[in-house]
Amino acid sequence: MDVVIGEVTAGELDACAGVIRKAFLTVAEEFGLTPENAPTNGAFLKTERLVADREKGCLQYGLFTGNDLIGYVQLEKADGGVYYVEKLAVLPEKRHMGCGRRLLDFAASKVRALGGGKIGIAIIEENSRLKNWYAAYGFTHTGAKKYDHLPFTVGYMELAL
Repeated sequence: MDVVIGEVTAGELDACAGVIRKAFLTVAEEFGLTPENAPTNGAFLKTERLVADREKGCLQYGLFTGNDLIGYVQLEKADGGVYYVEKLAVLPEKRHMGCGRRLLDFAASKVRALGGGKIGIAIIEENSRLKNWYAAYGFTHTGAKKYDHLPFTVGYMELAL
């Protein structure tokens, strides 16, 4: 599949939010997530959240095939050369075609270019399929934490670059 990854404009954030919601909805359904028990999950993301992320300096990228937005990834700078990959999403009908890997490859390259040395992620710990996918990419599991306000455990992974 011929794809291009590029920084998204403010005018594309509504489309990005739609891609994130659609992509995250499959996991939300699998794990019984709702706006009431997991309001910050990507399945329930509002465009305003992406606008706020942009205003605080997050880097936002879309994966396009032609003019169609089919994926998204966001980078947020933390301390010590760490960047967090957030909201990595690929439309369900475009999965298993290497799009997620391309987004991760792009993110890793971008973090290196920005002088970063590590990527961190937070996932649903119980989502073994996703955890195994990140591990196969080279991420190591660094811990997990149960938060009272969430119906799942948050798993933490990182990738040294």
